[in-house]
Formats: sequence, structure tokens, C-alpha cells
Amino acid sequence: MAQDAGQITAEDRVRMQQLLQALQSLKQDYAQEVRRLRELDMQIQALQARVAGVAPAIAARDAPQMAAQPVAPAPVSSTPSSSPPPLPANAAAAPAPRGDEGYASTAEDAQRAQDTDSRSVADVKQQSTALFNRRLTLENGISYNRYDRKQVTLNGFLALDAIFLGNIAIENVESDTVNYNFAARWGVSPRLSLNLDVPYIARKTVYQKGGAGGAAAAIAQEETDGHGLGDISASANWKLFGERGPWPETVLNVGVTAPTGREPYGIPWRVLERDSDNFIRFAVPEEQPTGNGLWQATVGLSAVKTTDPAILFGNIGYVRSFAKDFGDLDNNPDTTNPGRVELGDAFYFGAGVAFAFNERTSLSISFSDRLNARARTRYEGADWMKLIGSDANAATMSLGVTHAMTPNATFVGVLGIGLTPDAPDFNLTVKVPYAL
Repeated sequence: MAQDAGQITAEDRVRMQQLLQALQSLKQDYAQEVRRLRELDMQIQALQARVAGVAPAIAARDAPQMAAQPVAPAPVSSTPSSSPPPLPANAAAAPAPRGDEGYASTAEDAQRAQDTDSRSVADVKQQSTALFNRRLTLENGISYNRYDRKQVTLNGFLALDAIFLGNIAIENVESDTVNYNFAARWGVSPRLSLNLDVPYIARKTVYQKGGAGGAAAAIAQEETDGHGLGDISASANWKLFGERGPWPETVLNVGVTAPTGREPYGIPWRVLERDSDNFIRFAVPEEQPTGNGLWQATVGLSAVKTTDPAILFGNIGYVRSFAKDFGDLDNNPDTTNPGRVELGDAFYFGAGVAFAFNERTSLSISFSDRLNARARTRYEGADWMKLIGSDANAATMSLGVTHAMTPNATFVGVLGIGLTPDAPDFNLTVKVPYAL
């Protein structure tokens, strides 16, 4: 019986040979399907790169090499074995590559690559509208603003329509502000994202006044600073329409800003010079504010349209400030005058274009403007009074760059140049969003 069990008949050998041939045929078919899948995936990646504005040079260079690689047939062994022979190296399923290798190894990866924007396009969208496909993004940013404004004050009269008699005072205000902002962006759903921004502000301001003591050549100078928590804001983004055909992706933005910073009202001023009639000629605040002191609500629309090879974006919005009572509105340290403050409403708009150099890097140029209406105050028992000079038109031209440093981290740099006197001379912003 043992001898019969150990014998291999001719029928067994034929059956084994048939199974080996069938196995080899399946291996060859599998290898061909893998090769065809990679070729199809590279074509999809090339088309996706065109849509995103990325030149498909790498895909076009590597596609012929991938297609020309032969698939070596696996050797057929006539020796029986208890386990099937191993698959050939070029026919085995390759592990899924990382997202930055430029191709997918499975149909699922190819579909994801087709449905997902390129990294450079996604980074531009994150800065101009919002990203809804990232679950949680933490952003650290720091910005520097430089503000320098000169004003000539004439205190006198013209004699014979040509000769000025009196004092000429030249006032100069130079302000440097550093703003560190921590932000959290949470993609709740494919159409909704929530945002929280927590700023910390440090400000230094230098005041210069000519004509000190009544002498035109004398210049007085004083410096004050301040730092602390700024006004915290929370906002939400709701995708109204996705990008389809000629229509851009449109997002509704709503937000609220809380007066968590140090308000500018009621800060005591330090008197540096008085006239003989006790009129204050030169005074500066003892510290700089870090907030505006009022609740604000914001509503706006933003849109992004990807074209070849550019990415167009724009926004428009409205900011409403709510009036609030304060214990002291007067800058005079010797008096206390409570009252109510109402900042003017503001409208903002902007537009720009970004060019994706490659899968990771893009360069953008944009214009933005903010129009503030005149503010007004009301002391207790008095009527509303508009503040002359409180209206503003702050227009800025900006140059920005985004670069994907890692699969999760992006570097964002923006240089803004002020175009109007109410805008900062320039501002420099650096942000690093990190997607978890």
C-alpha cells in the first residue's frame, strides 16, 4: 500500500504539466495587464498635469520606456513541488508607490489621481478659498508690516497770498508690526470647512514732530510699543458650486471676529509738550493697541478657476462692525469721557492669477483693496460725531509663492506693496500649513 501511494502515474505527470502551463499563461496575462495599467495611468497623469498647468515632460519621457520593457516568461519546471514556483519579479504586483513618484500601480490609485487636483493647484486653492478634502490643517504664520506716514501742519496765515506767517510742523509716524497667527482648518465634509485664527501682535510706533517748542528746526521724537493677544476670529466656508465647464468653484465665506485684543480707546496718553495756554501740542499713547475693540461680522464670496496654464481667483466681501460702549474715549489723561464707538463698514475685493511651475511650486500675483467708511463716536449726552480722517482706501499689490516641502507641509510666502497712503508701505508674510 505504501509503495502504491508513493508511485506517480503518467496521468499525474500529464495533469501536473497542464496545470503548470495554465499557471504560466495566467502569469503572462497578469504581467501584461500590469503593464497596460501603468501605461493608462501615465496617460491619465499627463492629462491631469495639463489641466493643472504642469508640463507633462516627465510622463512623456518615461511612457515609451515603460511600454518597451519586455515581460520575461517564467521558466516552466518539470520537477514536481509541493508549492507553486514564485512569480517573476517583473510580473509581480508592485507595492503602491508614494504620491510623489508620478504614477499609480493600481486602478484605485489611478482613479484617485484623476479625481484629485495637483498639489500646486490645491495649495493655491487653500490660500484663496478653502480645501474641503483635508481633514485637519494646522497653520503657523508670521507677518511683518511697515507703515510710514508724513504730514505737514501749517499753523498761521498767508500774507499777500505768497508769504506764510506762523509755525510749520512736520509730523511723521513710523510703525512696525509683527503678527504671529495660529490657525486651524477643519474639513467637516466635502462642502463645509471651519476655521479658527488666533493672532499674537507686537507693535512698535515712533512719533516725530517738527516745530517743537515753536522752533521750526526743532524735532521731538517719542517711541511706544505694545504686544499681546489680538482679535480672535472664527469662520466657515461653504462650497456653493464646484468647478465645472466655464464656471469656477465658488465658496461662501462667513465669519465673526471677537474683541479679544487691547482696544485703542481709553489708553492714557503721555503729554510731551504744552502751550502756554495749556493746549497739548505733542502727546503719544503710553502703549499700542492689539485690537479694534468691537465685534465684527464678515460675509463674502471667493472663486477659483483652473485654466491652462493659469489658476484664476478672486473674492469680494463685506465687513460689519457693531457699536460698543467704552468707559473712556478721550485721549487726555486728565479727563474721563465715556461714550459709544461705531466703526465704519468695510468692503473688500481682490483678484489674481497663479501659475503652476510644476507639481509642487506655483507663483501668484494679485491685487486687493479694502474700503472703510468713516467711523463715528458719541459721548454721553451728546450727538453722534463723525471722525474726520477715519475713512480709508487700502490697496495692495501682492506677489506670492507656494511650494510643497513634504506630502503634508507647504511653504507660503507673500510680499505685499502698498498702493495707497492708507495701506502699509509693504508687508511680508510667511506661512506653513501642515495637513494631518
